[in-house]
Formats: sequence, C-alpha cells, structure tokens
Amino acid sequence: MAFVRAAIAALVATSAQGATQHVALKNSMNPIRKVLTLLQDMQHKVVAEGEMEKDLYEKFMCYCTTGTGDLAASIADAEAKMPEVTAEITASEEKLVQS
Repeated sequence: MAFVRAAIAALVATSAQGATQHVALKNSMNPIRKVLTLLQDMQHKVVAEGEMEKDLYEKFMCYCTTGTGDLAASIADAEAKMPEVTAEITASEEKLVQS
C-alpha cells in the first residue's frame, strides 16, 4: 500500500513538472509552432468527441433495433392481461353494490 502511494505521489510530481515545462515550452515557441500545436490539440479533441458520438450512436441504434421488439412484447402482454383486469374491476364493483 505504501508503495502504491509513493508511486502515485511520484506520478503526480512528474506530471506537474511536465505541465509546467509544457507551458514554458509553449510560451517560448514561435507563432507558427503555436498555431500548429493549437491545431493538433484541436484535432485530438475532435477525434475524442467523434468517438463519444460514435458510442452514443451505436447505443441509440441498439435501442432502435431492440426497442421495438420490447415495446411490442409489452403491448401484447398488456392486451392479454386486459380481460383479467376488466373481470376484476367488474367483480369489485359488484361487491361494492352488494355491500
């Protein structure tokens, strides 16, 4: 457990140093390099958003293909249960009239 904590602390310290070096490096870059870096960062962001959109689309398409079957089964079950419920309601109404 202590090893894991030490490893995490080392990673945090390394990433913090890397982040400050990255910022310092960005400030010392020429304008063309800054634009290219900005475009590369934007490209990574767009790719990540595209993957997220793809996952959402796949989930939606899965729902569209399986959802209709689930809804049809639910409707069929409800229609099959309707005579039972109607009979129970009429029986309850008769009991109330008799009381």
